[in-house]
Amino acid sequence: MSRALLKSTSVVGGFTLLSRVLGLVRDVVLSTYIPVGKGMDAFLVAFKIPNFMRRMFGEGAFSQAFVPVVGEYRKTREHQEVQALVDRVAGTFGGMLLLINALGIIAAPLLVLMFAPGFLDNNGQFLLTTELLRITFPYLFFIALTAFAGGILNTYGHFAGPALAPVLLNVLLIAAAIWGGTHFEVPVMPLAWAVLLAGIAQLLLQLPFLARIKLVPRPRWDRHHPGVRRVFRLMLPALFGSSVAQVNLLVDTLIASFLAVGSVTWLYFGDRLMEFPLGVFAIALGTVILPKLSEQHAARDPEQFRQTLDFALRLAFLVGVPAAVGLFVLAQPIIATLFFHVPDLADKTHNVIMTSWALMAYSLGLLGFTLVKILAPGYFARQDTRTPVRVGFVAVGVNVALNIAIVYWLVREGFAAPHAGLALATGVAAFVNAGLLYRGLRKHGHFTPLAGWWLFLGRVLAAAALMGGLVAYLAGGLDGWLAGNLWERAFRLLGIVAAGGISYVLVLLASGLRPRHFKGL
Repeated sequence: MSRALLKSTSVVGGFTLLSRVLGLVRDVVLSTYIPVGKGMDAFLVAFKIPNFMRRMFGEGAFSQAFVPVVGEYRKTREHQEVQALVDRVAGTFGGMLLLINALGIIAAPLLVLMFAPGFLDNNGQFLLTTELLRITFPYLFFIALTAFAGGILNTYGHFAGPALAPVLLNVLLIAAAIWGGTHFEVPVMPLAWAVLLAGIAQLLLQLPFLARIKLVPRPRWDRHHPGVRRVFRLMLPALFGSSVAQVNLLVDTLIASFLAVGSVTWLYFGDRLMEFPLGVFAIALGTVILPKLSEQHAARDPEQFRQTLDFALRLAFLVGVPAAVGLFVLAQPIIATLFFHVPDLADKTHNVIMTSWALMAYSLGLLGFTLVKILAPGYFARQDTRTPVRVGFVAVGVNVALNIAIVYWLVREGFAAPHAGLALATGVAAFVNAGLLYRGLRKHGHFTPLAGWWLFLGRVLAAAALMGGLVAYLAGGLDGWLAGNLWERAFRLLGIVAAGGISYVLVLLASGLRPRHFKGL
């Protein structure tokens, strides 16, 4: 079981790694061709709103409700019944998405007012954000249906197509940034059109993969179909519970719109770098274990269910802890290497420092975000979407309260980077979310840790601490990173990351951890 899980995770993680690398290239291009300011902040808000809804309606609540149901149909029913379910979910879900898209385009000014009220202080920025949002919002329709297709493919063990789709978004945004930054008076406008085109392209990419398993949807509106009703009954409470992290990030954006110009952009780049290990590993692992856990629950095999969760959680700590340490220690070198390649040294230094504060704060919550991605499928696989909702309400409440308290205190004390308090609050909320999910699984007997956890954690923490010390020593101060050219910084950073990774592995091996300790989990 663990070997198959690792293989599937590596497939998803490999393609996701390609997408994330291109995502970093995209952000490097954005920071180079699109100046930090009101236009960039406007596009990021216009992109974040449909992207937030995508994670709710697509990868979030819908996938977590749909995958267990279609997995059960696949295991217990004929192919024709699976096809009927897919057709009717496609028609009903697609119809709902069309309505939501129409409402979103009409209500674009209200959405901007809701998510970035600070933009009202600048009428031009508010109007630009509204115009961009009306272009980007239909992206939700296409990308949510892409997630629907991905749920079908993942259930049948086909992970490559869905994992490859985000590459198209990054390629189109890279092209649009270069083109827009050199040929348009408003350089962010082509970015909005690139988002819409990417949604269409990602959906079309899934069709050949669906044809291979003979499950290309033929949309039928039928909200009374029992499978459709089950999916939407599970989906409604999960709309909130599965998207707590996104709600928290949008709360960050809302408050950041009142802070200094550039705060939205600094938070965006910090979040993007935090999302790199989260997307390559945690989201990939969560995607793989959901159909596996659903299958084990349908087969009434609680022991395998617990072992799958235990194995996934160990992998989460094994990768998440050193990733968090590395991002925290190397925040300034990473930002200086990747972003803000502008001739004005003072402007570049300021943006690097401000973004690094956001990244360091986000890195403190990386493990919390990772654990949520692993623990939430333990509920969704059992078709329990209500518990994550209750937990999510608590986490969002913690996030909002800490946002207000921390930012107020930082502003009052005159701290130069109050936006970092938003990132810190989001990370704390992620740990609260993960802790409550874990407690619920333990309390109701759905998960019991296998033996050896304390020794395992001690080895991981010791190895990560020694790695962090070595990396900090090799990195040095910020001035050296700002002085060199791009290639010098890139090769130096890669060398430090490689040295840190090797040291981490060697310390783990020296402490007695071996691959065989994961066998049988």
